[in-house]
Amino acid sequence: MVNGRIHDAERCVLAAHGTVSAVGRGSAEVRRCLRGLEMPDFQVLGDVLPSREVLFGAVRGDLPNTPEHLSRYDSRNSRLLLAAYHQIDAEAAHAVERWGARRVGVVLGTSTSGISAGEAAISQFTETGTWPEGFDYVSQEMGAPAKLIAEYVGVRGPAYSISTACSSSAHALASARGLIRAGICDAVITGGVDSYCRMTLAGFASLNLVGHGRTNPMSANRDGINIGEAASVFLMTRGGEGPELVGAGSSSDAYHMSSPEPNGAGALASMRAALADAGLSSADISYVNLHGTGTVQNDAMESLAVAELFGDTRCSSTKPLTGHTLGAAGALELGLCWEMLESPGPSYSLPVHHWDEVRDPSLAPVQLVTPLTRELSQGVRRYVLSNSFAFGGNNCSLILGART
Repeated sequence: MVNGRIHDAERCVLAAHGTVSAVGRGSAEVRRCLRGLEMPDFQVLGDVLPSREVLFGAVRGDLPNTPEHLSRYDSRNSRLLLAAYHQIDAEAAHAVERWGARRVGVVLGTSTSGISAGEAAISQFTETGTWPEGFDYVSQEMGAPAKLIAEYVGVRGPAYSISTACSSSAHALASARGLIRAGICDAVITGGVDSYCRMTLAGFASLNLVGHGRTNPMSANRDGINIGEAASVFLMTRGGEGPELVGAGSSSDAYHMSSPEPNGAGALASMRAALADAGLSSADISYVNLHGTGTVQNDAMESLAVAELFGDTRCSSTKPLTGHTLGAAGALELGLCWEMLESPGPSYSLPVHHWDEVRDPSLAPVQLVTPLTRELSQGVRRYVLSNSFAFGGNNCSLILGART
């Protein structure tokens, strides 16, 4: 940095993005969903909880097979990840050709990795006394997503996964930027992935956090989350063209194992840290992507923090569109912001906040995006902030700047 300005070589650009989630696959489908006002259909699961059905933000359709030589990693989680990675394969191959395999790393976030494969294996063993052919414990390891992509692409830089529950992939992006800023890598394949597993659904249900209908963030009628699955991956490069990850901030509430600090102190700390890291003020942010889970405690503390720091800045939760995708949520939601900033046209179309519009008078007032307030001129405040908060008060806020 010279005279307060970042050299192009120090800029960490998100040069390409691949995604699969309930809103679709790839840029065209995601942007079409963000521009529209209809929500994707969620899958109804009737065999997970003993007392009721639940809605799940599932990825529909076929997924690519895990290559035979990487079959030890095979799981739905791995196939989701490959489906997203294939969308940036050409850009990643070019990065390897340009900088060399040892200068390209992999940092991915996940909270459950391939646990669903383990669940299926245990179920078969319980019923038949035999394990599924080809099942390998390695598919369940937290490091499996990063190892899979590193071996699939043939890169030799640092390759590791981060698991901090629902802020996992946001921290992965921050860590990837750290590798580039430290001079260890010139490019990093980064993002996150999480897939359906019964353990997660049952666990959240045991905490009374799973909603009875569509998640309804910031409403007086909110009663919990819809879990979803997704993969969202980026090619982050040293310099180049594309939206830039200009700020990252983390904090820890150190308050409770599963409940956030009720006054929003941890959320405020991570957002302020991201602004300081970017050299920006709250007035520079044009949109905030809320963590917005639709749980009583999250929405209460996040509204306090966002209202205090950002006042009338427009914001919305995109979890009614995707479900809460756990360890993939940070990368998925930053990816939605990336797609918004990269959409052609004279203005940005902010994601509308989907809810029943019944305000909770106990919540601090925040400016939720409506169909009438969604348009944002490309000529003003071209920075957006995305929040990810996790069990244990493990918080991460990221700031993305539009390409200049």
